[in-house]
Amino acid sequence: MSGREGGKKKPLKQPKKKAQELDEDDVAQQQKRKEEQKKLQEAKAKASGKGPMGGSGIKKSGKK
Repeated sequence: MSGREGGKKKPLKQPKKKAQELDEDDVAQQQKRKEEQKKLQEAKAKASGKGPMGGSGIKKSGKK
């Protein structure tokens, strides 16, 4: 009955990641990615502050 052992199995150990040596292109790419993320966050914050976009859509009548 070796297939039905109780308890959690330990995960296999993964090798440690080596420290990457970054050259100028990699550093520039990371900086560009950070700037794009920052712009995206600002755009989200700006868009969430406003009401529904456009204004056209289903219009409700005042009657019940």
